[in-house]
Amino acid sequence: MGKVHGMSGQEELPEMETTDVSDLQLIYSVRDTLVEVTLGVRENYDELVRYLHPKRNPSAEEFAALVTTLRGLSGAVSYIDPAHHDALLFALSRLSLWNYATVVMDALLELIVSLAVSNGMYIDWCLEMLVKHFVPPIYLFDFLKETNGIEKKNKVLSRVHAALEQISDLVPLAPLRLSPIVVQKMPKSCKMSEPEIVMYVENMLRLESGAIGEIVGGTMLPALVDRLIELDVGIGWDGNLQEDVKCIFELELEEIAEFADEDENIFNMSTTDMLNRNNLQGNKVAEQLDSLIVLIFLHLESCQSSGRIAEVFDILLKSFERTVLNAYKSKFTQFVMFYACALDPEGCGVKFAMVLTEMFGSDVNPPITRMSAVAYLASYLSRAKFLSSALVASVIQRLVDWCFSYCMLHDVDMNPQAHQVFYSGCQAIMYLLCFRMRSLVDVPRLRMQLIKMPLEPMLKHKLSPLKVCLPSVVEEFLRQAKAARLFMTSESFVFNDLLESDLSKAFGGTDRLDMFFPFDPCLLKKSQSYLKPHFVHWSRVRTTYDTNDNDEDSDSGSEASDDDFVDGNAKDSIDDDMIMGVEAGLDFDADLNKMSITPKSMKYGFVTQMERGMRMPTRI
Repeated sequence: MGKVHGMSGQEELPEMETTDVSDLQLIYSVRDTLVEVTLGVRENYDELVRYLHPKRNPSAEEFAALVTTLRGLSGAVSYIDPAHHDALLFALSRLSLWNYATVVMDALLELIVSLAVSNGMYIDWCLEMLVKHFVPPIYLFDFLKETNGIEKKNKVLSRVHAALEQISDLVPLAPLRLSPIVVQKMPKSCKMSEPEIVMYVENMLRLESGAIGEIVGGTMLPALVDRLIELDVGIGWDGNLQEDVKCIFELELEEIAEFADEDENIFNMSTTDMLNRNNLQGNKVAEQLDSLIVLIFLHLESCQSSGRIAEVFDILLKSFERTVLNAYKSKFTQFVMFYACALDPEGCGVKFAMVLTEMFGSDVNPPITRMSAVAYLASYLSRAKFLSSALVASVIQRLVDWCFSYCMLHDVDMNPQAHQVFYSGCQAIMYLLCFRMRSLVDVPRLRMQLIKMPLEPMLKHKLSPLKVCLPSVVEEFLRQAKAARLFMTSESFVFNDLLESDLSKAFGGTDRLDMFFPFDPCLLKKSQSYLKPHFVHWSRVRTTYDTNDNDEDSDSGSEASDDDFVDGNAKDSIDDDMIMGVEAGLDFDADLNKMSITPKSMKYGFVTQMERGMRMPTRI
């Protein structure tokens, strides 16, 4: 008999030698041994249990005895009684498929399946035995990096998942019992290494996309999102958020690598981003989170290829609403939603925007949820390269109409704490227009739609949103509005004495939502590479005051493409039919649209500070 796969990592074995004992005789012998224990006779039983104890480099005889015992037990599972055979069950629980050749794997799995089917009391034990094999013993991880190790991994895991599906077919309630077991056994990040957690999550996602995914998928994905949030909040910024929010218009991280040799650009990098990026270097929790997010990205790509992206997105959306939306400054987990939307812009992408819009506008939701929803909405529409200008204009219309209606119903003076939802809506509108104004005003019909919105009366209302919202956002918005001639009344706005960061902090409250735009650039290295093709960095935005545009990128007389707000990247244009189709498909309240007015012409005045060429924030 050749070497067995034990600690040595050997795998191949010759055929088992045949014996004169038939399968039926073997089963009868094991059955009698199990029955004898109930009568107080343990000699044969103790010997049988000894065959099951795992051994380092077992001999050929020990190996043969192990396989024979497993096969005999498979035919006598109805005689296994936990009251008398606890030693047997304990010995079986210590066997690992990872340590044996395929002949032992198949014998052990046959026993597990037979035991699960024979008696309902063993279902959980059998499922836990299988889930245990999602991750190999720690000493095998280096071996699994080799060619033979990869082959070993495939052999073990394919058999484990086949056994789970077989049990689910034979015991219909098994998947419902499996879900909580998988979630409960998920490794804790503080106790297991990154490879262990990653392999376990790989198996969770394999379950979700497998034959029983329809039953367990609703549990696997939310559990993974919960784990991402746990890791996410474990990555602290060590109090690095800037207090001076007036100075956050700086160069984004994408350009730090690009201009690493140019000191003047490096000095534009904010203290916050330098500290945050340094904190993530060598941060084990961040590395684990990065790897898990990439796994989910790859899973989403697979779902998109198989036509399941909408189904999976609905599960993720519910999990987002329950877990992520109100998580205190979630840093990276939300990019799972962003990437799902990027894979299906016209379906998931539009749906996410509409859900967030409805959440903001619904009085049923608590203020903190509405404020968070509109922050997500503004950040998402600003950063998502794959969304049409028509969709963006339609959402802005709804936000402006809601804020203007709020002004008409609240003819009161400024109060940051009493009207937080209103101010969050105004800030979202201005932030969004900082990114998207150029792409809207370059399209005649969208420019006209923007001009007709009641932006001016909303901003000049006694509630004074320009005093309360984040000064850096207000200044950039006003600078672009001036260049775009967005307001044309005979009066001038006077803003130079209205920019008070203390009021902005009061509006943000203890949660500092004044600095919360959740789709700011992702700092996780591996995840960022997936997001980059779909993500808008501020440095690439074409502003209304940018005089270095290449007009040849656009055809005169036609609508701008969705990528035209990204300087020099107008490659994948969206035709008029697609834009009109998206806009026509949105169900907006016609009564709200009637509230739009066309502002009168005016000369627009601005403060000196706004002329300094400040940049949009790296993180807000």
